[in-house]
Amino acid sequence: MLCLLTAEFKTLVGKDKRNRDRSMEERIPVIDLEKINWEEGECKKLREACERWGCFRIINHTIPATLMAEMRKVIESLLDLPTEIKKHNIDAIPGSGYMAPTAINPFYEALGLYDLASSHAMHNFCSQLLASPHQRQIMGTYGEAIRGLAVKIGQKMAECLGVEDSDFEEWSCQFRINKYNFTPEAVGSTGVQIHTDSSFLTILQDDDNVGGLEVLTCSASFVPIPPFPGTLLVNLGDIARVWSNGRFCNLIHRVQCKEARKRYSIATFMLAPKNRNVEAPAELVDHDHPRLYQSFTYEDYRKLRVSNKMHTGEALELLRFAKS
Repeated sequence: MLCLLTAEFKTLVGKDKRNRDRSMEERIPVIDLEKINWEEGECKKLREACERWGCFRIINHTIPATLMAEMRKVIESLLDLPTEIKKHNIDAIPGSGYMAPTAINPFYEALGLYDLASSHAMHNFCSQLLASPHQRQIMGTYGEAIRGLAVKIGQKMAECLGVEDSDFEEWSCQFRINKYNFTPEAVGSTGVQIHTDSSFLTILQDDDNVGGLEVLTCSASFVPIPPFPGTLLVNLGDIARVWSNGRFCNLIHRVQCKEARKRYSIATFMLAPKNRNVEAPAELVDHDHPRLYQSFTYEDYRKLRVSNKMHTGEALELLRFAKS
């Protein structure tokens, strides 16, 4: 009888946890990109998502489901290549090439491409990894589509703050494909450490089958973000906080190992303006909103984060103007 009650109790606890997870997931804002062009309420929802959460899920994003599925197959095959081949994926800027497992992130590895808009960079990336003509075609098509989507999202974020003349077409983008080699021994441990992204925004095509992503809410608790096939998740990074003059959140997040399965994801980072400094537009600076951060280049900020081993946005405080 005791065993039966215990089993029933575990079932109820499991159901309660699933219900909590679903209710948490429902609170993650969902932005319909078709509506945002003509519905004022959708633009307001986007601004609130950026200010309160630092992340949102997008639907009707124009990336075909077939292309997303094909891209998933390509990244799996590339990440399953022998390590000696993956090491050919060298850095263009620090941290942009192959990332091998480390003592801090022993289950994680990634391949990267800096400057997604450059056909030369895409060619080099594919050549480094001995990609087939079909794989090159899929990555080129996906890269062009996802970069266009990043530009559109950036423009909508600017418009919701009243910044009309945004030039996100000129911003650099980085592409990173991730693999988590989760084993039975890894369950319950961290797949990748707690961090913010150094970028302006990140578009994530997450694993449709294996969860693990968690985001930190304003109540200082981590909320699981279960897979939601067909959608994309947008996370805001440190540059978004600076560009918005402190209005937008830079999302703190992590990946946890939930089950002993390989987990793959595709991240596209819109980093910062090319050949000019990061700073808030003039429209976002006034008497009530004085400029919060010094002007800086993205490359200098990235070096500052790495050299000081600051992974959750603390480096921004080193660039903050002193309060008068």
